[in-house]
Amino acid sequence: MTILAIDIGGTNIKYALCDSDGNLRNKGSKPTEACKGAHFMMGKVEEIINEHCLQYGIEGIAISSAGQIDADLGRVVFATDAIPLYTGFEIKKHLEQKYLLPVTVENDVNCAALGEVWKGNINSNSFIAITIGTGIGGAIVENGCIYYGSGYSAGEFGHIPLIYNGLHCDCGHKGCYEKYASTKALELQIEDGLGFVETIEFFQECKQGNKEYLWVFNQWIDYLSEGLRGIVHILNPSLILIGGGISKQGEFLEKAVEKSLWQKIMPSYRKKLAVRTMTLGNDANLLGAVYYHLKQRSK
Repeated sequence: MTILAIDIGGTNIKYALCDSDGNLRNKGSKPTEACKGAHFMMGKVEEIINEHCLQYGIEGIAISSAGQIDADLGRVVFATDAIPLYTGFEIKKHLEQKYLLPVTVENDVNCAALGEVWKGNINSNSFIAITIGTGIGGAIVENGCIYYGSGYSAGEFGHIPLIYNGLHCDCGHKGCYEKYASTKALELQIEDGLGFVETIEFFQECKQGNKEYLWVFNQWIDYLSEGLRGIVHILNPSLILIGGGISKQGEFLEKAVEKSLWQKIMPSYRKKLAVRTMTLGNDANLLGAVYYHLKQRSK
């Protein structure tokens, strides 16, 4: 079976062909140009589908998307103004009517988590996933399945209140977790403490023990672990899986988070808890979308 996997992000739309064993090929991407709105963006998705329908005879479309997604209906429950007019968009219905192919749609962070369940090297099918980028996203996985909450919106870790009356957030409130612990927040903290420094150079200096750089890094880790403290005490996970571009820091990041978090959580929560970075990189969302698609078709 050949599935076309598409990952709709705020910056790029990534895509690949995938078989039922999880082998990806023909990977590519297009700029999302999200500011032009949902209908313009969906036109780009259709361009990708048209190209692959003609050349490869695809048998299904598996979509990973930003926003809160009703995975049963393939509908956007809520999306920020980063993609205008995306809230309420009936992705599954729209594409199935146009292409007469089975279509599934799932949230991008949920897809990243499911990709790790399917093809990652994590040895666990129950964990929380947190993706750290421009914002912070989350997923809750129990026995290999996503916990959605009552409205398909569980796991919005980025909007946990962290600092009372703190920085303004895009959600309309103040002091949200992602305003202090996202990659974007780290970049601002680096600029505030050190001036303009590329993130790659920043981490190189940290790993070499530069105290000035480590002070900024440890401040950011303190914010990150403080948010995780609440999540751990509520959900009592055995694994925290960190994704996003920051996951490239691997063991260096894992050890820093563990050291800070261990000082903040009760001893009983430490016994079976590990912190790991995602292993699949940019492929996680695509693989998770396909995994969800295959599971839905097997029902």
